[in-house]
Amino acid sequence: MAGLFFDGGAASVNQQATPTGTLSPLERLAKPTVPAEPSQADLGAQDYWLYCLPCHGDRGQGLTQEFRETYPPGEVDCWQSGCHGKRPYENGFTLPMVIPAVIGEDALQKFANAAVLQSYIFAAMPYWDPGSLKQEEIWRITAFLLRENGLWDARVELNASNAEQVVIRKVEASPTPPQGTSRASGVSLWLLFPVLVLILLLFILLRRFRRGSP
Repeated sequence: MAGLFFDGGAASVNQQATPTGTLSPLERLAKPTVPAEPSQADLGAQDYWLYCLPCHGDRGQGLTQEFRETYPPGEVDCWQSGCHGKRPYENGFTLPMVIPAVIGEDALQKFANAAVLQSYIFAAMPYWDPGSLKQEEIWRITAFLLRENGLWDARVELNASNAEQVVIRKVEASPTPPQGTSRASGVSLWLLFPVLVLILLLFILLRRFRRGSP
């Protein structure tokens, strides 16, 4: 699928130089440049471009209608027969109808931390050939996604020793019990008290009756 975009070796374009909305499809799909001394996340941007962008979008927005307009004319409808629909082309594959965003508000919330995200990418991605990427590529992609989501500053290398400390999923505080709950519990106990007293009295009377029997 990446070949739809990158066949022919399009020249690199620095996608950070101009707002995405003003870029042509060719510019949007061009390989991102990196600084002279690239960070792990910078290299991850290029790995993302090669392995992830065709399905997850040039901005990590997912396979939206707007992004699919950048596809070659005959490939805009990804799910048509002969493309990536129910009857894909030879050696092709069928795409899910929904491909989620990986960058943006509420993205990646199914993952508790960076270690879980990295393990998932390693086992399940890329979709057409899961498990085919090298560990260092997966770490770079993970670092890139975390940086783009404001979760990692990329000044420290992301690896197995620190990934669990990078929290992704937003954990909501446990809700406080509604007012009056404790009082209601106390009322319930007081209602049970007469019943318990009655049972105790019946037990005493039964014992006395048995003692008085011949």
